[in-house]
Parts: sequence; structure tokens; C-alpha cells
Amino acid sequence: MTTGGSGIAHGFPHLDTVRAALTALFRRLSHDTVSTFPTSVLPVDVAFDDTEDVHLGAQRIAHAMVRQLHLPDARIVITFREMEHAATVELTAGPEYFVELNDRFRRHRKDIGAALAHEVTHVWLHRLDLSFPGTRDNEILTDTAATYLGAGWLLLDAYREHGPFSQKLGYLTPEEFGYVLAKRADFFDEDPAPWFTSPQAYDAYTAGRARARQDARRPPLAGAGWAARLRYAKDRRAAQGPHRTAGPAAGPGDGYAFEPAAGTGAPLRVSFPCPTCWQRIRVPVRGHLQARCGLCKTLLDCDT
Repeated sequence: MTTGGSGIAHGFPHLDTVRAALTALFRRLSHDTVSTFPTSVLPVDVAFDDTEDVHLGAQRIAHAMVRQLHLPDARIVITFREMEHAATVELTAGPEYFVELNDRFRRHRKDIGAALAHEVTHVWLHRLDLSFPGTRDNEILTDTAATYLGAGWLLLDAYREHGPFSQKLGYLTPEEFGYVLAKRADFFDEDPAPWFTSPQAYDAYTAGRARARQDARRPPLAGAGWAARLRYAKDRRAAQGPHRTAGPAAGPGDGYAFEPAAGTGAPLRVSFPCPTCWQRIRVPVRGHLQARCGLCKTLLDCDT
């Protein structure tokens, strides 16, 4: 948890790790399993009445997160205490897991769902045996997984700035949360915008959505802009020319790379990241074609 406007980072500093996390999710789960998370946890499932007992309410919301992440045999035991962080979880063999919430959530119950979304996702990843090396990258994986699987929109909605007070939960920036939510919205055709109660969260979502849409406008995708297409054509000519190098020739920051033909008469190939899961796709350079990502099954229109 961060308080104080100067402590909240913005932009997309962790985007490479976020994209790696999306790839890892699809690789570990498969397209078919990811597709079983079409509906996000609903606002009504995490609403907290001021008259509700704080412990019983927290347990109820934890159970909603367990259901969302398909962990029917996991039991979450919640306590409150004074501490620096928003929440912690003790990862054991289960099926019982102990989550400690910052004592401030007794007064700010609205954000208990956001804190539990992150901690229960830790449990889910632990049981899946999926992790990244290093605390920072592993926490980014957790935020990305929570958001993509339908629980993490609450983490973005917990981002608020009111005069001298500000708050953000999680390790992603607000715009990065918006980016992952936009990726989820495209994959599942689900619009999270009506659920936001924080105006700043909605603004961050629109910024992240704009960045996510840029991924679908990178060559050799057919939706690339004209300037990117001109650069791509120039790089393609260089890769096809008589003075080309033996190794792959990379594009100028658009993520594509031309690869020499494997044998005599074989066409030049181009590899590029799938805009959905960021797995690299390789296709022959032969004009307009459609390619299906082998990992997330997204069908892509390409102009190679």
C-alpha cells in the first residue's frame, strides 16, 4: 500500500514483466483453462456494509475470491494487525491459508476485496507452482494473474487521489493495471468500466487500454499504421537484399524480426509477438495471410 501522491509511480515501467506474466499464464494453464474465467468477480460479491461484522465480511469476500480463482478446497483464515504492508499470506501445503490484513482495513472496508484479490492469487499461484524469480517480478506476476483472471479490477479501483491523500494497492502502476484489464476485456469481451467507483481508476484504465490497443497496430499485423508499415517495408527489403546478415534482423522497436530462409527456395520468415499473450509467432513473408497463435488461439490478420 502506498500513501502520498509522490510515492505512486505511473506509466508502464514493468510492461516487459507484465507481458512475460501473460505468456506464463497461458503456457501453464493452456487456452482452454484460461477460457474458464470469462466472468470477473462482481461488485455485489465484494460489497461491504458498514453494519456487517468485519471478520465475517472479510471471510465472505475471501470465499468469493476462492470461487473466482477456482480453489474450492482452499480455506482462508483472516486476521487483522498493525503492519507496514497492506496484507500478507502464509503459503503452506494447505488447504488452510492464513492471511493478515492491515488493521486500517477495519475502517476502510471498501478495499478489503482488493487486498484479498492479491493474497488469494498468491495462494493460487503457489498451488499451481508458478512463480518468477525475485520478489519484484513475482509480485508483478501475482497482480497480472489476479487482474487477467477476473479478480484484480478491484486493485485498480483501490487507486484514489483526494487532495493530500492518495492510495494504491498492488505492485503494478495504475496504467499497467488498466493495460492488463484491457487485455482481459479483449479476450473475454467483458467491459469493466461500469464497475469503477474511483475516477482516477477509470482514467488509468483508459490510458492502459490505449496502450494495449497499440499492440494490435504493430507490423506485420494488418492493423499497423502507415508509418510503421513504411518502416517494416524498409526492413523487409533490407532482409531480402543481397547484403543481408546470416542472423535474424530486428525491427526498430516494434518487436518483429526477419529470419533467413531455412533452405534453398524457402521464403523469408518474420517473427513477432502475439498481441494477446505475447508468445512469438513465426510466419512466412508472402503478403496477406492469417495466423493463429498456437498458445492463446487468437486469429491474427497479417500483412507480411
